[in-house]
Amino acid sequence: MSQQQPLISHLLELRNKLLKAIGSVLLVFIAMVYWANDIYHYMATPLMEVLPDTSSMIATDVAAPFFAPFKLTLVLAFFIAIPYVLYQVWSFIAPGLYKHEKRLMMPLLASSTLLFYLGIAFTYYIVFPVVFGFFTSVAPEGVQVATDISSYLSFVLKLFFAFGLAFEIPIAVILLCWAGVTTPEELKAKRPYIVVGAFVVGMMLTPPDIISQTMLAIPMLILFEGGLIAARFYSKKDDEDEEEQEKQDKPGQES
Repeated sequence: MSQQQPLISHLLELRNKLLKAIGSVLLVFIAMVYWANDIYHYMATPLMEVLPDTSSMIATDVAAPFFAPFKLTLVLAFFIAIPYVLYQVWSFIAPGLYKHEKRLMMPLLASSTLLFYLGIAFTYYIVFPVVFGFFTSVAPEGVQVATDISSYLSFVLKLFFAFGLAFEIPIAVILLCWAGVTTPEELKAKRPYIVVGAFVVGMMLTPPDIISQTMLAIPMLILFEGGLIAARFYSKKDDEDEEEQEKQDKPGQES
């Protein structure tokens, strides 16, 4: 019974954290839903700026003019609420961490949020103009470019998630090295394979065009190099020594 009680309390705490995280997303969504059409128009601007004057975006489904902006606003609400969502994750796992683990995880959570936002900004301001400009310029003669709003939304969200996750590579490298799974030297020796892997991942995560695949692979490689540099500042041996010291100090603190 004594073992079940802590488990139940942890499950209740987890439920409360999840409810707070979901509530934050819904709260942001409610605050923005009035401007859903304006938000979609802003998201469609990179494509509309390169469309021919005689062309425009279309809606092939009856409910698409309502659901497309609605869906985009909901996803954007999640993006905006990510810092609070990660804070709820942090507040749940922090009590079970050692001091040196807390010193590592808090900066990583903050930097992972910033990197995710940078990935989205890179996609919108750098990738979209290049990709859409290329697509509209290579349309065969006699073909009018008129993109469906639902198809466009699926396309841009896929790119947002792909680039947002790809920009988390430095965090992944640091965690792998800190956990002792690998070392910066081992990753450096495997750089040729990682270069090939970056282009393969770019091919899998982006639409089937060489431009977006390359524009994803190159930042991934740059971020990988940045992760290698940052990982050198985290020593697994030093953390293990500090963990042993904290274990020895705990009995004295409890007494």
